[in-house]
Amino acid sequence: MNTLKKGDTGAQVVALQNALIEKGFDPGGASGSFGQTTSNALMDFQRSVGLVADGVAGPRTLTALGLVAAPPLSMIPCVTAEMAAVIVPFAPRPNIETNLPYVLNGLVGCQLADKAMIAMALGTIRAETGSFEPISEGISQFNTASGGAPYGLYDSRADLGNQGPPDGERFKGRGFIQLTGRANYLKHGQDIGLGDELVNNPDLANDPTIAGKLLASFLKAHEQAIRQALDANNLRDARKLVNGGHHGQDEFSESYALAVQLLPQQIDVVMADAAARAV
Repeated sequence: MNTLKKGDTGAQVVALQNALIEKGFDPGGASGSFGQTTSNALMDFQRSVGLVADGVAGPRTLTALGLVAAPPLSMIPCVTAEMAAVIVPFAPRPNIETNLPYVLNGLVGCQLADKAMIAMALGTIRAETGSFEPISEGISQFNTASGGAPYGLYDSRADLGNQGPPDGERFKGRGFIQLTGRANYLKHGQDIGLGDELVNNPDLANDPTIAGKLLASFLKAHEQAIRQALDANNLRDARKLVNGGHHGQDEFSESYALAVQLLPQQIDVVMADAAARAV
């Protein structure tokens, strides 16, 4: 379920309103329209369970209401939300606490759970989304011509595997890594076990579990070149292998350096021990 706020409408708002009613906080009925009464009821609920009363139903609030499952336990417990909050400094702390396990578990699944690749992943999240949550790409000069259709500049890009309208908008950037293009949705959807489902339903790329796996899958596909760049401390090339250019380079470089300083050296040892016990 997506984050919900005042002005939203639809079935997810109905589910939110019904959950509030069940908890004893009346949003004025289950109309499917998120107005001030729903916002007030939500803030009252948030105060009752010790959450920030901002009237926004984010991951922690939705979990407390029973509308989404609690995040999984991290498979790399020595990498903490406290560390990630320094490495990705402007991300809301609730987003980090909710989504960090999905990111780390995705890296474990692709055998990328070492210090260099964890730092690469966290730096990438800082540069691509900043908020430490899977999001959709916004309209910009890079994807939409002046007066043109949204994301129209992507529509016929052969390097992305797009086949004309509406592929640009359908396969716009999503997730922690801003996965873009029909070809990437097909390849990485198949690589994480979704078959063609991600191509048929691209919005799945913003589901935190799937987004964590997609981030890891994309890094895995470029692993050798990324490791060579990182070993040479060539952060521009490392960033280009993900972004295709250098957008967000300063943010990536800053966060990567912080991660190298903060992440414990024993990550590799911890993961090696865990792998040995699994044999």
